[in-house]
Amino acid sequence: MTRTSAGAPGSRASGILLLDKQGGWTSHDLDARTRRLAGTRKVGHAGTLDPMATGLMILGINSSTRLLTYLVGLDKEYLATIRLGSATVTDDREGETVSTASPGAVAALTVEHVQAAMADLTGEIRQVPSSVSAIKVDGKRAYALAREGEEVELAARTVTVPTFELRGYDPARSADGDHLDLLVRVECSSGTYIRALARDLGNALGVGGHLTELRRTRVGPFSVRDAVAIDELDVPARLIPPAAAAGAIFDTLHLSHEEAVDLGHGKRIAAAGEARTGRPLAAVAPDGRLVGLVEFAGRVGRSVVNFPPDDPVPGQAAGSVSDPAPGGGS
Repeated sequence: MTRTSAGAPGSRASGILLLDKQGGWTSHDLDARTRRLAGTRKVGHAGTLDPMATGLMILGINSSTRLLTYLVGLDKEYLATIRLGSATVTDDREGETVSTASPGAVAALTVEHVQAAMADLTGEIRQVPSSVSAIKVDGKRAYALAREGEEVELAARTVTVPTFELRGYDPARSADGDHLDLLVRVECSSGTYIRALARDLGNALGVGGHLTELRRTRVGPFSVRDAVAIDELDVPARLIPPAAAAGAIFDTLHLSHEEAVDLGHGKRIAAAGEARTGRPLAAVAPDGRLVGLVEFAGRVGRSVVNFPPDDPVPGQAAGSVSDPAPGGGS
C-alpha cells in the first residue's frame, strides 16, 4: 500500500531517498512516483538501473538534487548472475541470442578456468561499453542507434574493478544447450558496465556470456539494506537531510554563525587551523543546516555549491537521519 506524501505540491523539504528498485520499473517510473509522493517536481536520481535490474537507487529531492553529481561518481557494488554458454545482442537476457557455445565447451570448464578469467578482469581494466548503453554517439544515445539498426562502435574506457568474486557455480542443461550460471559479487568504479563484464568473461572463456540477473547493493556509503520499495515509501520518515547525506560523502566543516552567513552570501572564509585542500567539505551551520560544499585553496575557503534553506521535514532535525520505516529494504 502506498504511504503518505511529504506534503502538498510545492513542498521545499529537501534530502535524499534510498529506494530499492523492483524488476520491471524504469528509473523514470521511480522519479515520477516519487514526485507525486514528495509533492514536488524537483526530483532527480544518481545513476539509472535497467528495467531488469533491481536494487539501490538514490533520489534527490528539491535542493538536494545538487548533491547528485557527487553521488553519481561513487564506487558501487553489485550481485549478479552471469550465464556462460551464449551471447546476446544486448549482453543481457533481454536481447536476442547471437551465438551459442560449441557442444561440450561449457561442460569442459572448471572453477579454476572461470576464476582465472575473472582475475584477468579484476583491477584497472579497459572495457568497451555495451552497444545498448546510454552513452551518446554524435548526440544520440547508443541504445537508440542500436534499435534503429545502426552498428554502434564505442571506444574502450578505463574502469576499476577491485572485486570480481565468484560466489556460486551452477552448471545446467537447457533446451538451448549447456550453460553455466555464475553468481558473482562486483565492486567497481563509476562507469563500469556489469553486462560488459559478463560479455568479456564469456569471450575470454570461448563460450559467450550474458547477464541474467543484476542487483545493485551499494553506492558509496549507502546500502540497499537501508532502502525501501517505492510502494512502502513514507517520504518524511525516509528523507535523509542534506547535511547528513553530504556528511556521509565528505568530511564535515562545522561553521560559526558568522561563517554560515558569509558563505550564504557568497563570501569566502578563512581556515582556523591548517590549510584544508583536496576534496570538498560539507559546511554545516550551528543549527545543523547544510550551507554548502566548500573547497579551500590554501587557508581560504569558498562555496562551490550553495544549499538554500528548505522547509523542515516534520519531526526531524536538520542534520539527523531518520530511523528506517518498518518493512524497508532487503
